[in-house]
Amino acid sequence: MNTSIADNIARVRAQMAAACQSAGRAPGSVQLLAVSKTWSADAVRTAHATGQIDFGENYIQEAVDKITALRDLPLVWHCIGPIQSNKTRLVAEHFDWVHSIDRLKIAQRLSEQRPEHLPPLQVCIQVNVDGGETKSGVSPQDLPALAQAVAALPRLQLRGLMTIPEPAETEAQMRAVHRQAKDLFEQLRTQGLPLDTLSMGMSADMAAAIAEGSTLVRVGTAIFGQR
Repeated sequence: MNTSIADNIARVRAQMAAACQSAGRAPGSVQLLAVSKTWSADAVRTAHATGQIDFGENYIQEAVDKITALRDLPLVWHCIGPIQSNKTRLVAEHFDWVHSIDRLKIAQRLSEQRPEHLPPLQVCIQVNVDGGETKSGVSPQDLPALAQAVAALPRLQLRGLMTIPEPAETEAQMRAVHRQAKDLFEQLRTQGLPLDTLSMGMSADMAAAIAEGSTLVRVGTAIFGQR
């Protein structure tokens, strides 16, 4: 397993570099977030040995156990799953980033519960770009008000947007949805928000997301294998 994780990370990084080159972007302009949900602390340790620092988790309690077990490594932990009100304290105390804020109540709780001795929690707002009815995420029309409110909270630093679009059949369809997210991102920047992170693209749509301006891709299966 150890060799395959290392090989997979190298392959993903090569794919990212190729996508950046095709899009006329600098190879280092897109960050890799290794999605380690359901995988063991040992798998994370193996990935870290390749130089991977950033890891994404969906399930809060599982993640906290892993974070605790890996305190000896200089890792950056990203919460990328939905957050219930009763889990905000765990997130505020253990994570470095949150990508999945979609309502003000959760952001306010994270702000209130972020320990003073830690740096501000880096956050992204999840936006439901393509209107999937069962998905988390704020609607595009409600995004500007939520972004301004989150940006004003202490102990949080608003960095950008995150999207999880519905699967699309063609590259053109993938790119169109990602382009909508990039447009929303740029609109917020013109309103004075100093955003720098566009968390979009996963294993299946990574190249399309990079072509449309993603700054961070979230890759799990292509690194760790099928769950």
